Amino acid sequence: MELRQLAYFDAVARHGSFTKAARRLHVAQPAVSAQIRRLEAELGTTLLERTTRRVALTHAGELFLARARQALSRYPGVCLALHSGLIAKLLRLLDAGDVDLVVGPVHDDLPAAFAARPLAAESMVLVTPPGHRLAAQRGATLAAAGDEPFVCLASDSRLHTILTEAAAAEGFAPRIEFETYSPASIRELVAAGLGVALLARSAAEGPGPAVGVCELARPPEHPPIGLIRSRARPLTPAARAFGDHLAQAAGAPGGGLRTTAGT
Repeated sequence: MELRQLAYFDAVARHGSFTKAARRLHVAQPAVSAQIRRLEAELGTTLLERTTRRVALTHAGELFLARARQALSRYPGVCLALHSGLIAKLLRLLDAGDVDLVVGPVHDDLPAAFAARPLAAESMVLVTPPGHRLAAQRGATLAAAGDEPFVCLASDSRLHTILTEAAAAEGFAPRIEFETYSPASIRELVAAGLGVALLARSAAEGPGPAVGVCELARPPEHPPIGLIRSRARPLTPAARAFGDHLAQAAGAPGGGLRTTAGT
């Protein structure tokens, strides 16, 4: 995500037109359209309803516009770059100084080289294709899905370990037929009817394709989501302000990033 995309989105929202926004920004109209499509793809939701006569904000677009305008009003000369991936990869980037902050699960064994600030609690649910026999059930066991194909992250991911250990505790080995690279793609594969999956509640209930959500009787624990930085480097004022903004948006308690010792 880049500030340029936020500026383009703000202009389209103000003028209700890609053409008028492009004229005001002094750029070609296709460039504005391409950046908005890229922004929507990164967020995984539609921000604008397009008709032949005008452009209108969706509900998600209204919510995002408020956040975008907050971001545009502070540190306007700073560019934002967004990376996604498994937490191990993101921590390597953080350790190398390639990123300033990581938003992700704060595991108990987070190395002492990192400091973490909790943002939100998280829990796990079983997601199924719509209309599945376990969809919308409450109190089901994970073993009830023991004969189903599973979708999961790669074998070196924490989610893979959580699934295999939870299944072993209930007496079966999960048949993982599809491995993918992100929680969003897990949901897409499940929605397409290719299997079931253990998934964080926020990923299961956020914007995206329709899936069934089964409340497990004994859901595996999920670490809280937090804001993580390297202890080796102080945050720049812009990075600290961005972290504070994320914490405020998440409704997290005040205070700086705390140190989490490894085990």
